[in-house]
Amino acid sequence: MDYSRFRVLTFDCYGTLIDWESGIVHVVRQAFEPFRVEPSANEILEAYAEAEAAIEAGPYQKYRSVLAQCAASLCRRFDVPLHDEELDFLVDSLQHWEPFPDTVPALNLLRKHFKLAVISNIDRDLFEASNRKLGEPFSWIITADEVGSYKPSHRNFDYALARIGHPRDQVLHVAQSLYHDHVPARELGIASVWINRRLGQPGHGATPPAEAQPAAVFADLRSFADAAIRN
Repeated sequence: MDYSRFRVLTFDCYGTLIDWESGIVHVVRQAFEPFRVEPSANEILEAYAEAEAAIEAGPYQKYRSVLAQCAASLCRRFDVPLHDEELDFLVDSLQHWEPFPDTVPALNLLRKHFKLAVISNIDRDLFEASNRKLGEPFSWIITADEVGSYKPSHRNFDYALARIGHPRDQVLHVAQSLYHDHVPARELGIASVWINRRLGQPGHGATPPAEAQPAAVFADLRSFADAAIRN
């Protein structure tokens, strides 16, 4: 791919830049430990993916509410008797989810050559802690509560393109989730690069399975950054 034609890189955050799967698994196991319930990482992540996608496909609600309902769904799935007032464990843990080790160095490299934006299925206030961990590299931040919908809705991408103001052929979307990002990007004629963080791992993790054909695939963000700036 000729990366020199792009002026703006748009990123998914959770799963691409931030290691949300490790964060989800850790806090769910912590919440379930007093009940001696020990589902596998794949069981937790795939149950989470199913619950989150179903909730986000319905009428829009804040991501705080989505996470609380995901927590409730996981408790039902694994027969853990937590009360409603104890279901904020996912929301409370999000601020502690860490970037992948290669993320910040790669973003620092890329921001010297491109304008960066993030298109994330989150509330803006919840994103602030993650943005600080990432070094606040974004010229544009587009969150679901600003749009009133969740990816894979086309609305989130259309809104982002309008905010950014560059022609779509100058915008490259960089993401891990085929379901949330690459399928709608392809439908909208936006070039995309797959950061396949789950390469070699079983199952589909915290996002529903989907089929898409990104323009390029990399195992991590640093590999993509090196390729993008070589052009």
